[in-house]
Amino acid sequence: MALHVTSEIGTLKKVMLHRPGAELEHLVPGELERLLFDDIPYLNTAQAEHDTFARMLREQGAEVVYLEDLVAEVLKDGAVREQFVQRLIDEGGAAALSVRERLSAYLLSLEDPKELVLKSMAGVSMKELRGREHTPLVDLLKSDSRFLLDPMPNLYFTRDPFASIGQGISLHRMYSSTRRRETIYASFVFAYHPDFRDLPRYYDREAPYSIEGGDLLNLNENTLAVGISQRTTPEAVELLAKRLFADERCAVDTVLAFDIPTMRAFMHLDTVFTQVDQTKFTVHPGILGALRVFRITRGEGTEALKVTELKGALEQVLEETLHCGPVTLIKCGGTDRVASEREQWNDGSNTLCVKAGTVVVYDRNYVTNEILRENGITVLEMPSSELSRGRGGPRCMSMPLEREAL
Repeated sequence: MALHVTSEIGTLKKVMLHRPGAELEHLVPGELERLLFDDIPYLNTAQAEHDTFARMLREQGAEVVYLEDLVAEVLKDGAVREQFVQRLIDEGGAAALSVRERLSAYLLSLEDPKELVLKSMAGVSMKELRGREHTPLVDLLKSDSRFLLDPMPNLYFTRDPFASIGQGISLHRMYSSTRRRETIYASFVFAYHPDFRDLPRYYDREAPYSIEGGDLLNLNENTLAVGISQRTTPEAVELLAKRLFADERCAVDTVLAFDIPTMRAFMHLDTVFTQVDQTKFTVHPGILGALRVFRITRGEGTEALKVTELKGALEQVLEETLHCGPVTLIKCGGTDRVASEREQWNDGSNTLCVKAGTVVVYDRNYVTNEILRENGITVLEMPSSELSRGRGGPRCMSMPLEREAL
């Protein structure tokens, strides 16, 4: 099977990454907020850290594939390449549309498909189009350094544009217009790549409600957790649940909706809650008092949903829903409030489980990492001085395509 993910903890067999590229070098201070960054990473170190991450995953037996390579494979077809370029420009904003012909000619002149993919990710500046067509007012008013096609620096967080659910996908409408073009790449992979086309699709990027992959966790074959967060709306959760329940091929019969505080620090569910073993979960203690959990199941009729708010402690909710033994919540930072807030900001709760009881984490979160070890978890630490500046951890940077069934 090209895709099979029914848990967060089954042994990771295949995973998709994106190695950070020139898009990070096109970040400037005045554009950080708009492009959803708090600081400017140093590319050479970020790439070295990312290469270490990929090596660690391979050492754990996972096949690593790269988004840029998958897209390049489908762009070997000239007709698909033309369609891809026009989609990029259509969604690139007013600046790109104002120079459509020049921009299209420039991008299509890049004969190597991978070079085209990487350039589209890095962005295209006015300087690169000089001399291709005479537009006197535009040429006079737009500086060489202005980007006509914005860089996409968040692409190394491959978790968000789509999600693997069972043997199907949820292709997302991203919360911010800054990130919506990121889903173009996955849309072409799932439309044209021979290994991935014709998969069941439970959500689509044209839907009106925002949803992102960091809010989706496969708790088991039958249960999907979805965060209602800064970036995922309750309307999107309802629409996803209806489509999951309507597909006879899909085993999911329960959606747990986690209503978490709407703030940047808690932008996705997986920044405050991840699974690390059969009955063990990391959690940021700051959400526990405000957290509400709703169980969504099939209602009467094909379009109906039954929604029940679940009372009681989170441990009890998980035990009763997952039908497992006693649940342990491992608190990010432990009982130290300062350590908890610092390490959650640096994604101490954002673990990537490579097999039950073994996780990849950032080395900087040493308090939480030691607590994980005390709870019997094998901790694999990766360097994180630059990658962490994008506000995402190992889970954010990885899109599992295949996990062993539990």
